[in-house]
Amino acid sequence: MSTTVTSETSTTQPTRPAPAGRGWALSGVGAALTGAAGIWFSLAVSPPYEADTLLTPEAVVAHYATVVPQLIGFHVTTVLAAVLLLPFAAGLYRRLAGRTPAGSLHGLVAMLGLVVLSAVLVLGSGLNTEFVFGFLTPEMLVASDASFYSHWVATISWLWVTAGVSGLAVGLAALRHGAAGRGLGVASLALGGLTLLLGISPLQYLAGFIGPVWLLVVAVAMLRNRS
Repeated sequence: MSTTVTSETSTTQPTRPAPAGRGWALSGVGAALTGAAGIWFSLAVSPPYEADTLLTPEAVVAHYATVVPQLIGFHVTTVLAAVLLLPFAAGLYRRLAGRTPAGSLHGLVAMLGLVVLSAVLVLGSGLNTEFVFGFLTPEMLVASDASFYSHWVATISWLWVTAGVSGLAVGLAALRHGAAGRGLGVASLALGGLTLLLGISPLQYLAGFIGPVWLLVVAVAMLRNRS
């Protein structure tokens, strides 16, 4: 007796993926707003520099003891921006990868620029906890350490240069492959290019003013057009 076994194969047609949700784009809006707020708090806590007055480490400690709430605001907004950047970066990669030719690097480069920025913001807020509690008990602080911290707060979280790289990637994907509207492509190239140029230049901190604006423009555009 012989048994014949037949196998039946079936093929399924790929289905069109459902439109992406709003969460990732909303996280980009949140990252832009909290990132800008972190920049504002950084400005608000900076010690006053006067030409006719020597700013000593002890004076820096005394100043920061008066702005502890602002320092907490700086910490919370900066870390929130770092966290919110990650889902936006992933969603932006998915959006660009789905609208550019296979093998295109636009989506990957855009995502990597934002992931690096997220890491920079985490580092920019990394000394906050130790020093915030230290300013409440200044006898436990070394005054010269506080002087270093003042430069850290006024520097690291402003380094949005890699957002400029993401901006160029989004702009090129839009203009060359139609991955987004032409208006967004032009705006992304302009704002991203300016952020990148400022970040490369000795005026690198100014990238912290332009980067959040670019991020907000792109995130709002993606939020309005989810098809």
